[in-house]
Amino acid sequence: MKLLRVGTAGAERPALLDRAGILRDLSGVVTRLDAALLAADPALDKVRRAAADPDGLPPLDPAGLRTGPPLAGVGKIVCIGLNYHDHARETGAAIPKEPILFLKAPDTVVGPHDTVLIPPGSTRTDWEAELGVVIGRTARHLRTAEEGLAHVAGYTIAHDVSEREYQIERGGTWDKGKNCETFSPLGPWLVTADEIPDPQALTVRLSVNGVLRQDGTTADQIFPVGEAVAYISRFMTLYPGDIVSTGTPAGVAMGHPDPKPYLRPGDVVEVEIGGLGRQRQVMAAAEEVVGEGVA
Repeated sequence: MKLLRVGTAGAERPALLDRAGILRDLSGVVTRLDAALLAADPALDKVRRAAADPDGLPPLDPAGLRTGPPLAGVGKIVCIGLNYHDHARETGAAIPKEPILFLKAPDTVVGPHDTVLIPPGSTRTDWEAELGVVIGRTARHLRTAEEGLAHVAGYTIAHDVSEREYQIERGGTWDKGKNCETFSPLGPWLVTADEIPDPQALTVRLSVNGVLRQDGTTADQIFPVGEAVAYISRFMTLYPGDIVSTGTPAGVAMGHPDPKPYLRPGDVVEVEIGGLGRQRQVMAAAEEVVGEGVA
């Protein structure tokens, strides 16, 4: 199934993209696409039955209809750094012996086509196209890659936008460069695991202003999906609605020779992963924050 949420931010409704490519309203079947749905077999079974006979679902006109993140109430976002052989090579880093983990806050999540804000004064905002793994069952102390895959509900596109100066030169952990507002576009779809029989056989591509910058495959991952999920579960419990963002292939701006083509306001970033759809974001300058909210 290809599940998604459509509508204005904060008021999205559940929807389904059927096999004919018709967008259909799921709000008469379930009220929310969230962690509770992923963890509840009876509710998911209702969605599966509706997807099997989609003509009973009202069609939606996608024209002018915003696509939000495919999951409401995302839990924690656990990211894996340097998880592609080619990306490690382009950055001059040694191949990690164990996964490098960092966290992104759920409040960085936006829809797949929403505007991404470059922080005030930033000159090193970078792109990272990633396979996002959506956890569907509580995972703790898993032992094998097979167990890891058994706890996956589905997959989505995750764009791990990163500010390299904050990440590398400002001291402490990578989190400073990863948690700026709007730095986690997700979607458009949550594609259930049954439609992705091999998560290590997906193309990952990203372009900026029509220029292809990343062209990789998940086959190049150092720590494959199942192994990564099992590994993370030994250090923290993964719950339904958590996201594992599995790293990026070569081609990030940081890996280019000087002058590095970091993102600027007005740039258009497009991300595509085989079977998972396509994202498109226009970059914009974030205004200085004054008190509450953005001025």
